Amino acid sequence: MFTPYDGLDLMPIAGTWRSGSSGSDLRNTNPYSGELLTEGRRADATDVDTAYLYAEKAQTGWAAASAAERAAVFLRAAQILEQRQEELIGWLIREAGTTRIRALVEIGIVTATTLAAVTHTTLTERSVETDVPGKENRIYTRPAGVVGVISPWNFPMYLSHRSVAPALAVGNAVVLKPAEDTPVTGGLLLAKVLEEAGLPDGVLSVIVGLGSEVGDAMVEHPVPRVITFTGSTRVGQRITQRAGVKRLALELGGNGPFVVLDDADLERAVEAAVFSNYWHQGQICMATNRVIVDRHVHDEFVERFVEAAAALVTGDPAIEATQIGPVINDKQLRAIRDKVDRSVAAGATLLLSAPPAGPTGRVMPPHVLLGTNEVATAAEEVFGPVATIIAADDELDALRIANDTSYGLSSAVFTGDIERGIRFAHGVEAGMTHVNDTTVHDDVHAAFGGEKQSGIGRFGGDWVLEDLTSQHWVSVQHVRRPLPY
Repeated sequence: MFTPYDGLDLMPIAGTWRSGSSGSDLRNTNPYSGELLTEGRRADATDVDTAYLYAEKAQTGWAAASAAERAAVFLRAAQILEQRQEELIGWLIREAGTTRIRALVEIGIVTATTLAAVTHTTLTERSVETDVPGKENRIYTRPAGVVGVISPWNFPMYLSHRSVAPALAVGNAVVLKPAEDTPVTGGLLLAKVLEEAGLPDGVLSVIVGLGSEVGDAMVEHPVPRVITFTGSTRVGQRITQRAGVKRLALELGGNGPFVVLDDADLERAVEAAVFSNYWHQGQICMATNRVIVDRHVHDEFVERFVEAAAALVTGDPAIEATQIGPVINDKQLRAIRDKVDRSVAAGATLLLSAPPAGPTGRVMPPHVLLGTNEVATAAEEVFGPVATIIAADDELDALRIANDTSYGLSSAVFTGDIERGIRFAHGVEAGMTHVNDTTVHDDVHAAFGGEKQSGIGRFGGDWVLEDLTSQHWVSVQHVRRPLPY
């Protein structure tokens, strides 16, 4: 039996668990009940500086460790994640408002990411051709140095770890800033797990603070060579303006189209569309924002979809039967309701709705609208339990509507003809398209990322290493060669 982690009102900065240096506390509450979970002094820009400077020193020793030594840390971490699964699930339910089954999924993918990191600990070395007589070219892969990671609150543990794990595995040091709504699940628990697994002090620091107070310092500091960020397009654009000469890996907003063609299996399509729209209250970057349905099957699809959405169980995420829990905070709830109101005012038809409920009034039941690509719930990323269904004249019209957005993260198409679906997928302007599956799909072995305003770079597989490592060209001239002068 493991003793539950304690000291989660502190943060690991430069090898020491301590309070932040700001003059204010950060209250961390349960989004469903309002219960106070943790309260501690938050960090400020001086803590960011301290963490980065210490990480720069600690990184040298960590990079010098053997691949086997680094791999052993991640193998042990995977065991700890399994042993402490119930503890971690409990934190995700209480802090992030996840349902139990959603929390299980997150812990599963965090564990998979941890095991995948083991394969990243061996850095490559290869020889390449040359046109110079007597010359030998070698290309060595080495860690970038120090990596700054800024992560969101919606899948807090995984969206931190998908950058933290591979960055550490190749020998980088990391300074992580989790979202202020989820400091424990987004950072502090990962630090505890990796510390218990044997990660040296100071190789990972966690900065718990407000984005408005430490965000710019995280990005502008001269020490980190790489900044990885998951969050809104607005903040991502600010990062590109302030980062200077650094490598950026940005996974930003989405406006996922879910296309149902005229030959689709409607039972499967409805099941997948409901999941894509409402899983984790729709608070997922890959969530379906627009359901685009061929007119030949539109009415039947809508009838089935509304019926399925209305049957979803809302309420306390700690209750196993609950399928939709609370929206993360009041600001987010107001933003969702505003988009719905503006869509109805613009002519959308509200087919399903109910007022928010629960102790904090943040449990928003499923909403379904019929509209066009121009109404707010279709044109903007909703990030809530809202589906907008749009009729398309035919396949070409469906593709036009799907691409009529500045975003390009995840997408899906349902059809009875797989080759037709693949052809359609090739026409979608997105980083990911899933044929006969949900838009909400991640795989630690695949290239995850977006196009257009949905980001740059890729997470997952070996693609994530492109931003976390550098290539060092070392040449050897074995014989004297004539020079121009």
